[in-house]
Amino acid sequence: MIRLLAKWFIRKRADDTPERTRSAYGVLSACFGIFLNVVLFSIKLLFGLIAHSVSLKADAFNNLGDAGSSAISLFGFRLAAKDPDRDHPYGHGRFEYLTGLFVSVAILLMGATLLKSSIEIMIHGGAPAYAEHFVPSVCVMAAAIAIKLYMFLYNRALAKRFSSPALKAVAFDSLSDTVATSSVLICALITHFVSLPEWLRLDAWCGVLVSLFILYTGLKSLRETTRPLLGRRPDPAFVSGIEQAVLSFEGIDGVHDVIVHDYGPGRIFVSLHAEVSDHADIRDIHEVIDNAEKYLSERFHCNATIHMDPIITDDPEAARLHETVASLIRTIDPALTIHDFRIVPGPTGKALLFDVCVPYSCSETDESISDAIGSTVAENIPGCHTVVTIDRADPAPSANEPDRKGGSV
Repeated sequence: MIRLLAKWFIRKRADDTPERTRSAYGVLSACFGIFLNVVLFSIKLLFGLIAHSVSLKADAFNNLGDAGSSAISLFGFRLAAKDPDRDHPYGHGRFEYLTGLFVSVAILLMGATLLKSSIEIMIHGGAPAYAEHFVPSVCVMAAAIAIKLYMFLYNRALAKRFSSPALKAVAFDSLSDTVATSSVLICALITHFVSLPEWLRLDAWCGVLVSLFILYTGLKSLRETTRPLLGRRPDPAFVSGIEQAVLSFEGIDGVHDVIVHDYGPGRIFVSLHAEVSDHADIRDIHEVIDNAEKYLSERFHCNATIHMDPIITDDPEAARLHETVASLIRTIDPALTIHDFRIVPGPTGKALLFDVCVPYSCSETDESISDAIGSTVAENIPGCHTVVTIDRADPAPSANEPDRKGGSV
């Protein structure tokens, strides 16, 4: 159905971009979701009232909340597709993440509302559920399960295709609705065919269980949608791909300090340091860096900025000291690696300047690591002292080999 609707309503243009295509599918999904959820709400509410079922009525209002969530998604995708302007030079892509956040909050509100109404029925009682219109109610629930399962599948497919947190949140919401309505259906069948004591309000108990599941789904979705807003760690495969792509250019001997800023889909900014020979012609290597930046932008759909770090490649003494220092640091912690190694002669000896990459899993403070490195180097390399800069990151082996020849100037 979505493919058919896409053929009807999404018109391809010669100047289409991935961001525009993403926005078009997001808007289509949201509009389709609003229509289906309003239909489900109306039918479920009608039969929930005539069948005196609190769980079916609560499930109906859950669908109404879903319609609101789809409306929020529609609004979010529209705003996210806006071009950068003076006040938002990096675009409006994070509106999509905010949309996913609002959808997650809506899921939590629906779960809390359902839990409250179910507990009230358990305490105060009510008319017997499904005493009237049992068969039509069951048919409505079965149809709703099929529709919601379909909505889950197509939203999940679109979320994977466009790596969209908002569509992923909507998919989770549809899945929770599928489970919730299935529970209500099972409860209706048991209530109708099994003689239960009056005090055992199965319909209300079912409402409690469904609400707890919805709350769990909402919390899980909330976690997924807040991560990009808070600044999550970039995908290691993405970072590794960036490093390998840069290293493929002749004249670039190493890569470090890769930083990824995510301003929303299609608004990824990458900066990194590329190590080059200190003897390279500045104009030639500048052209190599420009070509690497252009290649990264085209292949990874990001804005790339590369800082050039010249390194010494033909000084045996620098290479020996670099390897010695790297080996000493590994005795402190095997996970530590170094880069930007430089030697500065002085009146009191040689100053060894370098950055140390410390994984986030290391519990030691930056000061204690720096002090340990300084004392270890002073004890083992006479006439040398260290000036250390600590970088907290998870190092990638491909870009931080300990046996790098030479050091930086």
